[in-house]
Amino acid sequence: MNSPRDGGDDTAAAGDNSRGIIATEAPETAKTMTEAHKWFQKAARRGYASAELNLAVLSLAGWGMRPNSGEALYWLHAAAQQGYAPAFFDLGIVYLEGCGVHRDYAEAFRWFEKGAIAGDAAAQTNLGYLYDQGSGVAQNRSEAAQWYRRAADGGELRAQYNLGDLYLRGEGVPHDESAAFAWFHKAALEGHAEARIMLGSMYAAGRGTPADSAAAYMWLSLAVLQGDSRANAQLDVLRSQMTIEQIMEATGRARSLAQTPLRQLQQSLFH
Repeated sequence: MNSPRDGGDDTAAAGDNSRGIIATEAPETAKTMTEAHKWFQKAARRGYASAELNLAVLSLAGWGMRPNSGEALYWLHAAAQQGYAPAFFDLGIVYLEGCGVHRDYAEAFRWFEKGAIAGDAAAQTNLGYLYDQGSGVAQNRSEAAQWYRRAADGGELRAQYNLGDLYLRGEGVPHDESAAFAWFHKAALEGHAEARIMLGSMYAAGRGTPADSAAAYMWLSLAVLQGDSRANAQLDVLRSQMTIEQIMEATGRARSLAQTPLRQLQQSLFH
């Protein structure tokens, strides 16, 4: 579920919410989660939106209590009624995945649309996906591309990958392998494994970029180093076309890049 942000200007409630966050950051035990639940509940009862969302996360996961999807939905709706954008996204996830409710793509679409309009990049990505797949709404890949682009411009890796895929397929946007390559490259640089496989494949085939076996081998190797074995078959083909020296150099580059800290879109569960 998405990370909540600033929940209001109630100083006392903000303090209680912060105490709950501190409890979640301690080594996880039943005691610390129960403590977190106590503080989040105290702030939530004062109408502090961030605490309402945090309490919903605890309730759904069963941390510090028995899992209680009914309570989670209550607090998610409470936060959403205040216009709290992260709650829109989380409600979308609840209905998309069927977490404690019947799976309902139309309801998921409704909440993702609210979050997307409010500027939540993750909601924009999921809204684009529902348009892309025709789930909960009539399929419209042009509309999907527009929402993917908004999220991609905001740094959402999944949106960058999905937008690249639309350009590669020429669905919802003109067929443009150079544009597909550019979006896959953005996501690949930030550690998206599937984008790294697609980038390697495009370098290998010379699609959207000049053919470069060494670059292809490097990106495919990076995906394998991340634990994605789908690139192994392509690596086998490339090995038959490269010298030992080229393979060793490309492997070394992949290992070096894998050890280099890259900016990741990290979201803590509580905030």
